[in-house]
Amino acid sequence: MTGVFSICFTGSEMGSAVAKIIGNNVKKLQKFASTVKMWVFEENINGRKLTDIINNEHENVKYLPGYKLPDNVVAVPNLNEAVQDADLLVFVIPHQFIHKVCDEITGRVPKKALGITLIKGIDEGPEGLKLISDIIREKMGIDISVLMGANIANEVAAEKFCETTIGSKILENGLLFKELLQTPNFRITVVDDADTVELCGALKVRFTGCGLCTDGTMILVEKKGMFSFKESTCSVSWLLDTCLFIS
Repeated sequence: MTGVFSICFTGSEMGSAVAKIIGNNVKKLQKFASTVKMWVFEENINGRKLTDIINNEHENVKYLPGYKLPDNVVAVPNLNEAVQDADLLVFVIPHQFIHKVCDEITGRVPKKALGITLIKGIDEGPEGLKLISDIIREKMGIDISVLMGANIANEVAAEKFCETTIGSKILENGLLFKELLQTPNFRITVVDDADTVELCGALKVRFTGCGLCTDGTMILVEKKGMFSFKESTCSVSWLLDTCLFIS
């Protein structure tokens, strides 16, 4: 792989936080292209295009204000233009948009392209529940790794210490994304079980079950959930987010 591409959605703070990491890392790693393209859904902010603000002031003032992006991160409003010739795709969009995005870019990226998804959630369709990575894999025909962890966007952008997990069906691809994304304060573990990592990141709904139970049953649900945390950080994220929100 000789190029890198970050595909982000401005509705997600995490997209810009990850773009900050990638933009800084590729400057130091020769195997990756030095320019990172970031797809930004165009919006007007006080009469100015959001892409113009990002490209000139190097800050996503709407979704991640206060954090400067590297000058090699280029915001592109046209999705097809953004993915052209991309070797690596990083999916950081709300899960409800994944079908539309994949349909639009399928056939427009190289067949050798690899992807990684940071999208938490499980899609519900006519065929039942489906992992986001499976949707991307089936629609685009590319290998997809997943990244899940106890990561909050502003803490990642502020370079506070975080741990996360990459799951990949092909370990070599997971290690490539680790090289792209890891920093001294953003530590990554790679495992060869993408489905389990993704499920752990998505299963905050498990805790919703506590609201549907009472007494001893609720305690049992909580205990089962807590036991799953001991192996990795990938299932802790939504628990922490929920606790911080409540507090």
